[in-house]
Amino acid sequence: QMVRTRLISFNSVVEKLKELYPDVHFEIVAMSTTGDKILDTALSKIGEKSLFTKELENALEKNEVDLVVHSLKDLPTVLPEGFTIGSVLKRENPHDAVVLHPKHKGKCLQSLANKSVVGTSSLRRAAQLKKRFPHLEFKDIRGNLNTRLKKLDEKDDFSAIILAAAGLRRMGWENRISQILGPDDCMYAVGQGALAVEVRARDQDILEMVSVLNDSDTVLRCIAERAFLKHLEGGCSVPVAVYTEVKNSQLYLTGAVYSLDGSDSLKETMQTSISSDNQKVDEKVQRVSITALKVSEAPQDAAVKLGVDLGNLLLSKGAKEILTVARQLNDAQ
Repeated sequence: QMVRTRLISFNSVVEKLKELYPDVHFEIVAMSTTGDKILDTALSKIGEKSLFTKELENALEKNEVDLVVHSLKDLPTVLPEGFTIGSVLKRENPHDAVVLHPKHKGKCLQSLANKSVVGTSSLRRAAQLKKRFPHLEFKDIRGNLNTRLKKLDEKDDFSAIILAAAGLRRMGWENRISQILGPDDCMYAVGQGALAVEVRARDQDILEMVSVLNDSDTVLRCIAERAFLKHLEGGCSVPVAVYTEVKNSQLYLTGAVYSLDGSDSLKETMQTSISSDNQKVDEKVQRVSITALKVSEAPQDAAVKLGVDLGNLLLSKGAKEILTVARQLNDAQ
């Protein structure tokens, strides 16, 4: 049996599978996507997340590859017919990180001079940080990690840029992180820091095979986050942020929506019990496009309900209006 997968910096997934299935031959197919190519346009402008996933799904559909590894935060909450997320791996640090221009070594956002320019391509980051650090200016910066770091280091346009800590770690650039932004400074994007393996939904063997990679807590946290985002109908083009934790068999979900400048926001926290005696799992059921065979059903259902309930709570307080205005303003820019 030969299983073909896709590489960016995701060898780790294949390494894990090789350990678990020594008889299977894995071949890695490197691919780049439109999202990787249209690097000079603001991400929130290009239209939804499908950008990074379309070409990869085509390869999956044509059986050119059998599994595709993504950053979960690039995957929309509803996948096209015939695809599912077969596993969500143990989450790395989901927080955002500050990378400073070398001349500001030792500083943090708070200590940067007035009107210092900080680069970020994310409306979610910009909205939260504008409110939290009003003395700074936030400008769009595009490109993959390499390009952004180059723009930061080689020009004088930016004092700092904000990037996902997990992405920097995967690329081996942890030493460039000057500050990790905790939830009080900047809550993260839905699914941030987690890798997901996308497969063909009807492919029982492959689903079964990748299911061993599922990390139960990460799966439940990400299901809740995705259900929340889906219920709000949020995507790349609106500032929605989350923070989740699991402790003592309770799943806590904090979710927030912001106006583009961060001046208007709603933020609430809810929790649910995720303990389960019953290990029954139905392989036909997708929850926000995740089929997690090794995670029991009751907690998965509780996680979905938590996300939907929190979404409803924010909607009842006016989240729709905030997001509609944010979307319209962003489209007009």
